[in-house]
Amino acid sequence: MILKIAFLFAGTILAFWISAICGGGASLILIPILNLLLPTSLIPFSLTIGTFTSSASRIAVFKQHINWKIFLWFVPFSIPAVLLGAYLIKYVNPNYLQLMVAFFLIANLPQLFASKNKIEETGKEYPKSALALIGFSAGFISGITGAVGLLFNRFYLKFGLKKEEIVATRAANEIFLHLIKLIIYISLGLYSNTALWLGIAIAVAAILSSYTVKYILPHLSENLFKKIGYGAMVVSGITLMISTSGKIIQSRIRL
Repeated sequence: MILKIAFLFAGTILAFWISAICGGGASLILIPILNLLLPTSLIPFSLTIGTFTSSASRIAVFKQHINWKIFLWFVPFSIPAVLLGAYLIKYVNPNYLQLMVAFFLIANLPQLFASKNKIEETGKEYPKSALALIGFSAGFISGITGAVGLLFNRFYLKFGLKKEEIVATRAANEIFLHLIKLIIYISLGLYSNTALWLGIAIAVAAILSSYTVKYILPHLSENLFKKIGYGAMVVSGITLMISTSGKIIQSRIRL
């Protein structure tokens, strides 16, 4: 157990440093690591302990940068969706959804090679219906996989938010989802002692990351911030695709 926690803690420190720089995605980076340590159905519980702690600490550090317009349209529609997603986790194989998420993340590859001017074409005013749809989708996927992170990072980047606004608004949008998921996972019995200790390790690393990120962001240009964000999405997608494909193949062989 101690060795597992030490391995996860080291990976979490790295993942949340990347998350701190690119505006999110530590959870999707950690899924491949947790796949080696836990059954798939227990991974969302461990992730959610860490991501809830991360969101709370980031709100404390960046609360003045929250975009309340996005928050007020995102959260009301994401809450019922996360309830649905968490309920379906007992009936839907999360591996297939993780594979779909992986392909979506890899689809951001062209953005890595886009010109600086094209990347900086942001500030698009999304209609309220789009904000509601994004909130619902984020809640549903988060409820099943326990992570959403980088999947919707492109939305925040395209909306024209600054570095600190992305970190703060994402944290505010997601903290309620994480709390609801924890309650649902516990009520459905989707947890274990091992999952709890691994989740605590993630939480400690998340706090360390949140309170050091404010010293990192001022030294990054907006263009570099976006490049790192898209790069993290692609790398996370490739890693997730490889690990999830292996688990799907193994389950098919057993059948």
